[in-house]
Amino acid sequence: MTRYLLRRLAYALVLLLAVVTLNFLLIHVSPGDPVETIAGSMGGISEELRAQLRAQYGLDKPFLTQLGIYLMQVLRGDLGYSYFFNVPVAQLIWDRVPATLLLVVTSVLSAFLAGTLLGTLAARKPNGPLSQGITLLSVVGYSAPVFWTGIILIILFASVLPIFPVSDMRSAGGPQDGWAGVLDVLHHLVLPAFTLAFVYLAQYSRLARASVMEALSADYIRTARAKGLPERSVLYKHALRNGVLPVVTMLGLQFGNVLAGAILVETVFNWPGLGRLAFDSVLRRDYPTLLGILLFASLLVVVMNQLTDLAYRLIDPRIKTS
Repeated sequence: MTRYLLRRLAYALVLLLAVVTLNFLLIHVSPGDPVETIAGSMGGISEELRAQLRAQYGLDKPFLTQLGIYLMQVLRGDLGYSYFFNVPVAQLIWDRVPATLLLVVTSVLSAFLAGTLLGTLAARKPNGPLSQGITLLSVVGYSAPVFWTGIILIILFASVLPIFPVSDMRSAGGPQDGWAGVLDVLHHLVLPAFTLAFVYLAQYSRLARASVMEALSADYIRTARAKGLPERSVLYKHALRNGVLPVVTMLGLQFGNVLAGAILVETVFNWPGLGRLAFDSVLRRDYPTLLGILLFASLLVVVMNQLTDLAYRLIDPRIKTS
């Protein structure tokens, strides 16, 4: 196990280095100039000040020199300063991480648990109404873009049925501490989390249904039933444990997609997380902030892939022995 973890760690470090280099390349070859963006926000600046800003931000150096300086900074844990906010990028990201993690973790866990449960129940009767409903849910979930779902929910719950708040993470002038503050955050979390979870709920339920149906037709299930085990034990202890493996794989592989969806959801609901910060950084050509967000997102995806591998080894004993 120790050798396995060390190999995975080495692989993750090499992958992160490649991702950081590729992100830096893509950002710097994309259209736009941060100095010109700053000049536009100031109503125009002189050529001397433009040259001074390029020298201050290191934009006057050759590309490979800029890349080398940035990689050395990242290795030291220094993500640079934001062009727009003029504060350390690490501080900006750290301030926004809790909001994004709250949204993403709530959405993913809700979709995973609810989707797996619905898919398992539907597998018992593949032609029943629940199974047909999950099929319809999958079609709707695949077809509806995340931002469209969010806008529809805002219309429904801001105009038709004003039940949930549709903007920000806390109420203006509302409670900040204690249980009242927690309940206020959860009240604001309902619509963004449901919007982000809806598409993945459809995928997980459909995948769990197919996987559990396949597991129920296996020989070991017939053996368990022949031993007289209760149907609930056969379904949840034997079939579900094997049927949930593809869902766990999908959960780990799609974590990057969830972060991408969070950018749209946070923009629609004005949620103060990394997604909103990334959107603003793109508009302002704030390269250091955008690179820091991409690095953090890449790190999360790599960590999730490692945790998915470990979860496989815990769920399936065959992987342990191999």
